[in-house]
Amino acid sequence: MSWKTSYRSFYYDGAPEPEDPVLLKGKTALLIIDIQNTYLERQNPKTLSGDDLKRYHAWAPFHERMHETVIPNTQKLIAEFRNRGLDVLFARIACLKLDGRDRSLSQRKPGWNNLLLPRDEEASQIPSSLAPVGDEIVVTKTTDSALTGTNLRLILTNLGITHVVCAGIFTDQCVSSTVRSLADESFDVIVVEDACAAGQQELHDREIEIMNMIYASVMSTDEAISYLP
Repeated sequence: MSWKTSYRSFYYDGAPEPEDPVLLKGKTALLIIDIQNTYLERQNPKTLSGDDLKRYHAWAPFHERMHETVIPNTQKLIAEFRNRGLDVLFARIACLKLDGRDRSLSQRKPGWNNLLLPRDEEASQIPSSLAPVGDEIVVTKTTDSALTGTNLRLILTNLGITHVVCAGIFTDQCVSSTVRSLADESFDVIVVEDACAAGQQELHDREIEIMNMIYASVMSTDEAISYLP
C-alpha cells in the first residue's frame, strides 16, 4: 500500500485518497525534532541490576530503531534537502537556566519527562551524525511543541515556508505536539514515518495513525523524497 491508503484510523476508513502534495522550492522545509545526544546514550548493562537493568532492556527496541532506521533515514532526508537547496531546520530541548526553572510544566513533572538539559551541555546537543551545517537554523525549546516555545512559526513564515516535512522523536510527544501546532497554524505537514520513533513501537504506530490525514500526511522517506522539487 502507498501512503494514500496506509495508517488510517477509524475516522478515515473509506475516505477518498488524498491528493499529491505540491512541494515548491523555497516553500518546503525539513524540521528535525529533538534527536539529541541524551536520547542515544546507553549505560553498560554489566553495571546495572534490578529495575535499572529491566529498563535498559525495555529501551533496546527504541535504540535499535534509532540506529538502524531513524538516523539513516534522517541523514538521507537531510542530504536530499541540502542537495536541492531546500531549508533544513532543527528543534532541540534545552533549558536556559542551569537549574531548569525556565522549563514548561510538561518538562519538569516527576518521572521520565523530568528533563534537565542545559543548553551548553553535551547531552542536549544534536549528534554529530546529524549536525547542522552553515547557517541552518536551530531553535531551542522548553516545551513539547517546537512552535509553542520558540519563534519557529515566525521564522517559517518569514522564510516563505508553506510545507514542513517532519522527522524526529518522540512520535507520541514532541513530534505529535509540533505537528498539531503546525497544522493549526495552517502549514501543510508531512510526517516521515520511518524517520520517527517513540519509546515503544506500539506508541509510535498509534500516534502515526492518529495524526494521519487530519494533522499531516504520513509517508515513508522515499515517498517524501519523491515529491521534493
